[in-house]
Amino acid sequence: MTTLPDRPRSALLVTDVQKGVVAHAHRRDEVIAHIAALVERAREQHAPVVWVQHSDDHIEQGTESWEYVPELVRREDEPLVPKHYADAFENTGLEAVLAGHRVGRLVVAGAQTDECIRATLHGAFTRGYDVTLVADAHTTQDLTAYGAPPPAQVIAHTNLYWQGHRGSGRRAGTADTADVTFTPASGEG
Repeated sequence: MTTLPDRPRSALLVTDVQKGVVAHAHRRDEVIAHIAALVERAREQHAPVVWVQHSDDHIEQGTESWEYVPELVRREDEPLVPKHYADAFENTGLEAVLAGHRVGRLVVAGAQTDECIRATLHGAFTRGYDVTLVADAHTTQDLTAYGAPPPAQVIAHTNLYWQGHRGSGRRAGTADTADVTFTPASGEG
């Protein structure tokens, strides 16, 4: 139902699952296992897997903290999009990558829920994409010392908010890892 013409495909967007980003993430191992299952499913269903990798003053490109976690291995033919802002579309080549693969629906997983995941969800949706957030495949660290709710509440609130998000001519929603498919006839989201 995307508003983007001639974009029938779905893609998995693996966002910022880097050593320094998820080192202290809530339910880190469980979330990474779910993302690994999504990567395998996308590959089996011939859907593009697009990897997003953040760098800034805190996570410098080329450092160990900038590297993807070892549990997730990108194939050489899978696009890698470097970014410097929370929204993976902001000043990156992500749109060109997705257009080249005729993608109109994104399945989003990764970190951090309260910044890069939320910004990318909104960035995709406002650009006309259908966007499914994988409810059990995103995470964040504990920022309660700065006044944020505990990580489990941040994740739950984001899932609640996104499952009810609406817009003209496109769909948003959530799905658990077990229910995600990448085929054009997919009913979730």
